[in-house]
Amino acid sequence: MKITDPKEKAAVEAAKKKVQELDGEPRIIATSPATADICDKLELDLVGVCSSTVSTIPDRYKDVETVGTAMSPDTEILSSLKPDWILSPVSLQSDLQPKYEAIGSDWAFLNLRSVPGMYRSIQELGEIFDRQDQADKLVKEFTEFYDDYKKKNEGKDHPKVMILMGLPGSYVIATEKSYIGSLAALAGAENVYEDQGQEFLTVNTEDMKTKEPDIILRAAHALPDQVAEMFAEDFKSNDIWKHFQAVKDGKVYDLPYEQFGMSATFAYQDALETLKKLLYTES
Repeated sequence: MKITDPKEKAAVEAAKKKVQELDGEPRIIATSPATADICDKLELDLVGVCSSTVSTIPDRYKDVETVGTAMSPDTEILSSLKPDWILSPVSLQSDLQPKYEAIGSDWAFLNLRSVPGMYRSIQELGEIFDRQDQADKLVKEFTEFYDDYKKKNEGKDHPKVMILMGLPGSYVIATEKSYIGSLAALAGAENVYEDQGQEFLTVNTEDMKTKEPDIILRAAHALPDQVAEMFAEDFKSNDIWKHFQAVKDGKVYDLPYEQFGMSATFAYQDALETLKKLLYTES
């Protein structure tokens, strides 16, 4: 997974040079739980970290100043910490980049839409912040785990899946462009909805019925207990669901929230093991 793309390589080299020219250690802020976890694994110190009610921030940062939530970090606090670099998920780039530009900080938006994307970002950060050894070790762990995982699924039929991502009151279809969709692809499943350039699609149940998935996976964007109740109620009261073969076969599964969030995390190994059981267990 060496960085070979000329444009990417040039950007990483330029960022690395900026870090080397700083007086002392770079002042870094991580604005999401997933980016904080990556910094922890790379043994990077932070001057600011996000607050979260649903995710655990690494102990390493328990005394670090909080800068607000991942979706809307507090610009005044960010500015007061005089960061050299702010690290955030790329899914929030359009909202957050103008804020970071306004306070004059450099930034890196990490590709957390897939596990390979996460490890690519880890390699880039390893180069930029002189943490190559830590980054290489993490990449090696992923490669070894996934090679072994793929071997165990070889020769099995790849089921067709439909992934519903819910919020209380509504849900959308997750494509392979989403993190949860990329996990299903890594597990060998065939997504009945291709990405069409988007992470999520709004589709009616009649269209879903034409796809006839073998398995329906349900996940929560937030508030998992409320979402599970919503799905249960919808599948009971909306008459069309009983015509789906997956429903008749009892192949509708709610995915655990702590393993299947919106961003790639190091819980991906548990998530892939969960998927292996659901996708390849004989009924």
